[in-house]
Amino acid sequence: MTITADTSTGSEEPTLDHLVSDFYRYQDFLTPDEQRHAAEFRRVFEERIKPIADEYWARAEFPKQVIPWLADLGALGPFAPEVRKFENTAVFRGWMALEMGRIDASVATFVGVQSGLAMGSISVGGSPEQKAELLPPMAAGTLLGAFGLTEPYSGSDSARGLRTTARREGDEWILNGAKRWIGNATFSDFVVIYAKDEADGQVKGFLVDTDLPGFRADKIEDKIALRSVQNADITMVDVRVPEAKRLPGIRSFRDVATVLRLTRCEVAWQAVGVAVGAWEAALAYAKERTQFGKPIASHQLIQDLLVKGLGNITASIGMCIRASQMQDDDIQKDEHSALAKAFATARMRETVAYAREILGGNGIVLDKGVARFFADAEALYSYEGTREMNTLIVGRSITGMNAFV
Repeated sequence: MTITADTSTGSEEPTLDHLVSDFYRYQDFLTPDEQRHAAEFRRVFEERIKPIADEYWARAEFPKQVIPWLADLGALGPFAPEVRKFENTAVFRGWMALEMGRIDASVATFVGVQSGLAMGSISVGGSPEQKAELLPPMAAGTLLGAFGLTEPYSGSDSARGLRTTARREGDEWILNGAKRWIGNATFSDFVVIYAKDEADGQVKGFLVDTDLPGFRADKIEDKIALRSVQNADITMVDVRVPEAKRLPGIRSFRDVATVLRLTRCEVAWQAVGVAVGAWEAALAYAKERTQFGKPIASHQLIQDLLVKGLGNITASIGMCIRASQMQDDDIQKDEHSALAKAFATARMRETVAYAREILGGNGIVLDKGVARFFADAEALYSYEGTREMNTLIVGRSITGMNAFV
């Protein structure tokens, strides 16, 4: 990866080299300043994170040493005016999700949880005092958060099926229930817990410190995807949370949906990054691997797989670009981010399968650069709303009929 001058215009403004997978040069939608920051993102991820990604993935451990690097890059909270290091667009933030996903989807997921979901919950639902207290140290990576919505028996039906309860007693709330698949929760300082108020039946948000009596987070073991992500099962038994730790702007699930809408599009971008990472590795392998006396890249069937994968990537970036532009213009709705997530993850799943096929048996070992992406794709395909649920969101929009129930 290098930064070069734009000699066609005589400008000294540095520009970022285009990825070989960026066939339609979508990167040109970034401003020159955004491209400079993108170059630094790419350098750090390629030079520091890529060399350790397989090792930590195999050990199912998170490389905590990357957190200060992410903070220095401005990767934590770039959407928040209170803490962002530079002016940026949703298109830029999406492209950064792609850049992170093409190197390590686990680190990209850490960023998605800390920045998008935890900081996003505070940005959407927090009081001015909570924002001032929490967002700066979270952006610096010195205060770590997690996002507790999904439950053991409530995933896709979180809007109606939430079982965790909150009961007000004076200046405290008493929380009881369980959460599952909560990323970062084994080492976070607090978790944003969403619970149903026993008094009015509405969902409310709470900043729950992980050292409170009655709170427990147990790591989920034996995953086959996003192994470096520290997902946890959380149990809460009479956990007492002060009223000052309630997010006053979260009054119903509609407010939670606002947080999810803002992050869902970046998950679509991340999925494109996973597809790009696998496709790039497959292309490099095909140029080097010799069979029947010549590189397999010269065979028609291999070229067919490469072109189909490139088509998936190109179409997905185009959809994500437009969805992010709509977010910048404040016209993006749930159905727009839902379609991007459903489409991009489905095309990602196809593309990583093409890449694994190109590598043959070598596609199932880590050191050839495809197996980790192939496995991680399965998690991205399901989290932040399964393809089926996102399809129903879009279907409701275009038909005017609700097929959820």
